[in-house]
Amino acid sequence: MDSRLSTSRLRVRGYHLDGYGHVNNARYLEFLEEGRWGYFDDRPGLARRLSRGDVAFVAVNLNIDYRAAAVAGDDLEIRTRLSSLGGRSARMGQEIRRVHDDALVSAATVTFVLLDVAANQAVPIEDEIRELLEPLVMEQTLA
Repeated sequence: MDSRLSTSRLRVRGYHLDGYGHVNNARYLEFLEEGRWGYFDDRPGLARRLSRGDVAFVAVNLNIDYRAAAVAGDDLEIRTRLSSLGGRSARMGQEIRRVHDDALVSAATVTFVLLDVAANQAVPIEDEIRELLEPLVMEQTLA
């Protein structure tokens, strides 16, 4: 597996379901966020830099395509990669796949900015953080 790709797994539980017996659409946001946290956990240098608290990555746009229903008992794998890095924003590509048949459950693109916490405004992605992110860009699709 490419070291620029992170994977996280979870099992669908009853409390994830809606009245139709499949994962509620809002739960996918949580699953994707779990994948992003895992992405940073897998990159301790980047996580350490962000833990200083002066800057933070903030999601400003999220697009999700729902492809197949996930149900109770399904084991899901969230695949996360940094798909592009611009001067003021970056994008992460994410997929959620059912483990037993590798079916694509959902695909998402998350756009984020780097926030100066004290000033509460977006700042350019540069210097140390850019150096940490540049080698992680994985433009191709996950499939």
